[in-house]
Amino acid sequence: MNDDGIITVSDLHKVYRVGKIEVQALRGVDLNVDRGEFLSIVGPSGSGKSTLFHIIGGLTPPSAGRVSVDGHDLASMTGAERTRLRKKTVGFVFQRFNLLPNLTARDNIAVARHIAGMDNKPDPRFAEVLELLGIARRLDHKPNALSGGEQQRVAIARAVVNRPAILLADEPTGNLDSENSEAVLELLKDLNEEFGQTVLMITHNPDAAAYGHQVVHMRDGRIAEFT
Repeated sequence: MNDDGIITVSDLHKVYRVGKIEVQALRGVDLNVDRGEFLSIVGPSGSGKSTLFHIIGGLTPPSAGRVSVDGHDLASMTGAERTRLRKKTVGFVFQRFNLLPNLTARDNIAVARHIAGMDNKPDPRFAEVLELLGIARRLDHKPNALSGGEQQRVAIARAVVNRPAILLADEPTGNLDSENSEAVLELLKDLNEEFGQTVLMITHNPDAAAYGHQVVHMRDGRIAEFT
């Protein structure tokens, strides 16, 4: 990898405490992700994939180790500072679409702009993103009037509307059939290639993982290998 790293993880540990029991979710993870890379992360349940995502995304602090995201050391940041970094730098796409059922697709996307304080900042590339995602003509529909594939496209639009440098996708095709899964994966690939967004994707599907430039295999809280 080159020196243009947007994510650097060094000797990362995460311990969860449940009563008197300690659960070691991460055990010394080292990872470097280049700007503009598409990285797939695979591994069995409990291997630490989601914990690694939550730490990189600033959703939870590490127990030990160093995490740098776009030049910011997460371990030294307060919760409020991590929240600001998420708003500016990271977009999230999940297996469950997490759309607000009473809002149209347009308003679901607008919520993300409002949270980031970008309501009054026009983005000339927004229409281009909507066209790429194929939802420009579905914006006035509520989620229950959209197919699963369309709902995931809206969720992706919401995640990328503020043009974050990093897109974290956690099982983004888990609730989709094979046709819609392939379409969503192609969209993530296009966002990576056309807009230069760094994409990290958790998946159990080896065909989906193959969309990444590199595949990280996790096991027992560690990175077992790269392929």
